[in-house]
Amino acid sequence: VQLQASGGGLVQAGGSLRLSCAASGSTFNYYVIGWFRQALGKEREFVGAISGSGGSRNYADSAKGRFTISRDNAKNTVYLQMNSLKPEDTAVYYCAAGARGIGASTSLYPYWGQGTLVTVSS
Repeated sequence: VQLQASGGGLVQAGGSLRLSCAASGSTFNYYVIGWFRQALGKEREFVGAISGSGGSRNYADSAKGRFTISRDNAKNTVYLQMNSLKPEDTAVYYCAAGARGIGASTSLYPYWGQGTLVTVSS
């Protein structure tokens, strides 16, 4: 499966952005899709993940209550809706696909897209 993330940009603190992760290839609904982010000089960290059916989700504590992951399997696309953005959310955001559960470890996701930059100004 090939993935492409898009939708990043510059937003003021308190604003919202919706990122998209478009996938090519068959059996998209087989894959868990995870979102990760990496700020400059920091390690890549888990944001959240959604199961293939969309029935299960897992969020990092930093994302709970502000970010929502959804998917449209008919469009082979997963979304990350980000609200109440903070400057500390500034990072390159990546989507990744795996088939071993909706965990937070990068090792669960063998397929990665290129990142999209989100910058939140104060």
